[in-house]
Amino acid sequence: PAHPRLGEKVTQDTLYWRGYKTPVQIKEFGAINKIDFSPVSPYNYAVTASSRIHIYGRYSQEPIKTFSRFKDAAYCATYRDDGKLLVAGSEEGSIRLFDISGRAPLRQFDGHTKAVHIVGFLSDKYRIFSGGDDYSSNLWDIPSAAEIVSYNEHLDYVRCGCASKLNADVFVTGSYDHTVKVFDARVKKSVMTIEHGQPVESVLLFPSGGLLVSAGGRYVKVWDVLKGGQLLVSLKNHHKTVTCLCLNSSGQRLLSGSLDRHVKIYSTTSYKVVHSFNYATSILSLALSPEDETIVVGMTNGVLNVKHRKPEESKAKSQNKRRPAYRTYVKGRNYMPKQEDFYVSKPGKCVLRKYDKLLKSFQSSKALDAVLEPQIRLCTPEVTVAVMQELNRRGTLRSALAGRDEKQISLLLTFVTRRVIEPRFTPILVTVADMIADIYQPVVGQSALVDKQFLRLQEAIGKEIDYQEELLEVLGMMDALFATLTKKKASSLEENKSNGLTKTLEQDTSH
Repeated sequence: PAHPRLGEKVTQDTLYWRGYKTPVQIKEFGAINKIDFSPVSPYNYAVTASSRIHIYGRYSQEPIKTFSRFKDAAYCATYRDDGKLLVAGSEEGSIRLFDISGRAPLRQFDGHTKAVHIVGFLSDKYRIFSGGDDYSSNLWDIPSAAEIVSYNEHLDYVRCGCASKLNADVFVTGSYDHTVKVFDARVKKSVMTIEHGQPVESVLLFPSGGLLVSAGGRYVKVWDVLKGGQLLVSLKNHHKTVTCLCLNSSGQRLLSGSLDRHVKIYSTTSYKVVHSFNYATSILSLALSPEDETIVVGMTNGVLNVKHRKPEESKAKSQNKRRPAYRTYVKGRNYMPKQEDFYVSKPGKCVLRKYDKLLKSFQSSKALDAVLEPQIRLCTPEVTVAVMQELNRRGTLRSALAGRDEKQISLLLTFVTRRVIEPRFTPILVTVADMIADIYQPVVGQSALVDKQFLRLQEAIGKEIDYQEELLEVLGMMDALFATLTKKKASSLEENKSNGLTKTLEQDTSH
């Protein structure tokens, strides 16, 4: 059995994040620099590795589509909000826009002089932002494929960025010059600069747009944008460079992947690590599906690690434990104990009947009702009579018989009338009949049904008395017959005895 590690608490988060199946491993052509889920069903995901972009279905182990029109490495393939367009940067400095249903690029944006590592759509869906190794951050118009504005404020490679979901003009870029800059398309320069302190590898805006998360070096830092970029919390849970960030669908859990082979999951209320995943090699990219059903991690060795959530039905089934096989029960039935064996008998479990339970809890009236049910009254009348006898012994029979309605009295009288003539039941049923007559004497004449039953009982007892009288007469005759027979037999036996004695005497004298 798997025991929890010392000091490890099994919380709801632990159980939730452990509820994923064994991962599926898919080998790519090179290090995986970006994974992006389509925001619309069926939630396919784009994987950027080497000079190709592969589109995978949620459960497919082979790509269902490939974009490979790149001369050199491709970077950062990202879906638009409607899931119909895909944009990607490249090593040669051009940006390509693809239609998901086609193969050739719809547009090509040229303007960067070096590799473009970060591209994405603004929330108005008609503009693209990009960041490159030429230190520039640009904005492009999709319909005309023209550059709208270029910002040259960073002093080193621009390697990460994201767009605001609330404001269509705001986007954020992070650079190796240790800064994160917030740009507004309506203004010619950045509107905010945040000092991270290490080369920035990943940035992330919360859905509300109020909080910004930056990752660089071993640190994950959370900034309050509404307070002018004030540092809220600095997390130092990784021991190597943090390369990627993502949020779950509810925004209550923040995930970070690092070169130390770990994915840490933080609560966004306390900023404490609530769970951790361990992987085989350094992690470059990480994505969580819109319904949190799938976690996909891309690694430096080109392996794509896909974990699917276990379905709820199977969880319910697993709670019903598998029962032992039939052979387990019959095992050892035919074993014969040896002479030296010490036999220990297993005490059998005694299951009480309903009337026994009621008798045990001193519910006399209910116990009598239980044995007057058709199944017991008709099939096993001895049980009904036995309960009556037990109630009589306890002195509670009178109270059990009292307080009954017309139907119940009728039922009792029917039973007594039918069974009182059976010799084994007569002694107790005569007592019962006597008590019923005594208790319900004041109400005689009020119910035709009960009166009829009393008359039947009287008739049955009258007939039985007549039979008894006739039998007594027969017994008297038989006694007289037996008396004469026994006398005759006795006289003949005496004769035989005397003859036998004289014979033995004669024999003795002759000897």
